[in-house]
Amino acid sequence: MKISILERNSVGTDVSVSCFEELGEVTAYENTVSADEIIERIRDVDFVIANKSRLNEETLKNAEKVRYIGEFATGYDNIDLEYCKSRNIRVTNVRDYSTAMVAQHTFTLALTLSQKMIHYDNYVKSGQYAAQSRFSNFDIPFYELDKKTWGVVGMGNIGTKVAKIAEAFGCRVITHSITGRNHDLPYERVDKDTLLKESDFISLHCPLSDLSRNFIDSEALSKMKSSAILINVARGPVVDSKALYDALTKGEIAGAGLDVLEKEPITDENPLSLIKDSNKLIITPHLAWASVEARTRCVEEAFLNLKAFINGEKRNAVC
Repeated sequence: MKISILERNSVGTDVSVSCFEELGEVTAYENTVSADEIIERIRDVDFVIANKSRLNEETLKNAEKVRYIGEFATGYDNIDLEYCKSRNIRVTNVRDYSTAMVAQHTFTLALTLSQKMIHYDNYVKSGQYAAQSRFSNFDIPFYELDKKTWGVVGMGNIGTKVAKIAEAFGCRVITHSITGRNHDLPYERVDKDTLLKESDFISLHCPLSDLSRNFIDSEALSKMKSSAILINVARGPVVDSKALYDALTKGEIAGAGLDVLEKEPITDENPLSLIKDSNKLIITPHLAWASVEARTRCVEEAFLNLKAFINGEKRNAVC
């Protein structure tokens, strides 16, 4: 049996994928982007391991032997599930492997922005601190999390973890469900307007869908506190980049921390690339999920998913 790993580097070269060799003949490609590359690389294989590669009728129709697609990820919007169902192709994802790291990164962004950490680190390293006579400096105000309101959008594993950490910091936690689903959790559930108007911090943890696309747009940003901080570790298109740029440059909100963008890597066309002030905006290169521990878990879980399929078992199947 042949296994094609289309985006081996998506889990990092410091994490081994050799476990898959136990299950078949493995061909691993550093990255696979174009449809032509996908078509060629899955033409004669039984199992496909992917991350962002588009797997749909165009790329799968000539891959007659493919009967399994495993994601090196939780999201699977790169896969046409209806077409896979029509071909009886099993699709699996990896769940809850990066919850701890994404929650940790959420607070890394929030605290760095709210406490102006980059400003104060630069103040010391520039020599300004050594040149002053007093022992302390706090020329830009910063504030506590205690007694603030933290709004969480998306109460899956990550959102729930973030809510617990925010609560531990002394925050009042409010939540909003874009889908309207009821979660049996001990947090106040509010409508969108209330979330926007009352939150000092809003963190986004929802999947990308027609409902969540541009959830944070110019209208939403205009309803937020001028002191509020927005964190997006969900999917880039949940936030309208142009609207966020306008809100940050006009001072409609105090800051934003982003780990995801509408188009990745960032391009010059994205107006957020023009903001160089890290007191207002911090952008990290889609790494919130990518601790060594999380990437190792991702590979292990993807391996176990495929092993289960070969053994006739159903594990983490999305179709």
